[in-house]
Amino acid sequence: MKNIKIVTDSTTDLSKDVLDAHSIHVVPLSIHIDGKEFVDQVDISPEAFITEMARAKDLPKTSQPAIGELVTKYEELGKDGGHILSIHLASGLSGTYETARMAAEEAKAEVTVVDSEYISSALGFQVEEAAKMAAEGKSVEDILDRLKTIKQNSRLYVVVETLENLVKGGRIGKGKAFLGSLLNIKPIAALEEGVYTPVAKVRTQSQMIQTLMKYFKKDSEDRQIKGISISHANASELANKLKDAIATENRFKDIMIQTTTPIISTHTGEGAIGFSYYTDSL
Repeated sequence: MKNIKIVTDSTTDLSKDVLDAHSIHVVPLSIHIDGKEFVDQVDISPEAFITEMARAKDLPKTSQPAIGELVTKYEELGKDGGHILSIHLASGLSGTYETARMAAEEAKAEVTVVDSEYISSALGFQVEEAAKMAAEGKSVEDILDRLKTIKQNSRLYVVVETLENLVKGGRIGKGKAFLGSLLNIKPIAALEEGVYTPVAKVRTQSQMIQTLMKYFKKDSEDRQIKGISISHANASELANKLKDAIATENRFKDIMIQTTTPIISTHTGEGAIGFSYYTDSL
């Protein structure tokens, strides 16, 4: 059976420890701030980016990896004849998936490119599971089948302090009427088919947590919880409050909290949190 190598991009929110432990290869995106270019999580950290974004005159811009960079990575990893599984953020949010697909056609390597339809930890769930299965010697077909199941059973909710970044970046989907009076309102959006779709609006952190818990309870009822993660853009206090609420209601205790990648912070703005989880049948 062929050796399978896993490639993803820097929006996964997986920690360096997890990436290293499972030999996951990351191709980073880039951020442009007032004429300066930074490689995501290579020469700018998530925390430093929040500071830079606050100082910036204009909304930072993000760019996908160059096709040549992906071709080089694929050929490097495929030189021993192994198969490469390249799993990326939602094609509805970035051209990274399409660039990876074109690179796969050009590269002298055997590559399968997957649109995760998610970002952040919801993408990370698929990437980490693929790496674990590859290490167990599972086939590409088995891994792809499992990724479809995870994708179908995953949820990602994003709570932002303001929709300004999402609107400016063109990442807001249907429900534009939601942009009415947003004074003191915290919009909650779900990532559905690669587009942020507003699903609720609340005024307080307490209401936000109650609303997210309502969705979580409904989705996890009579199902096995396989993963829970909370990503935040300089909102650790709020992230921990949500974690405490989940831990109080559920026996699942392995809840990850991490600062999200600058790529995501660009579009959500400071103060945002992302709540990701996936379930499976009992």
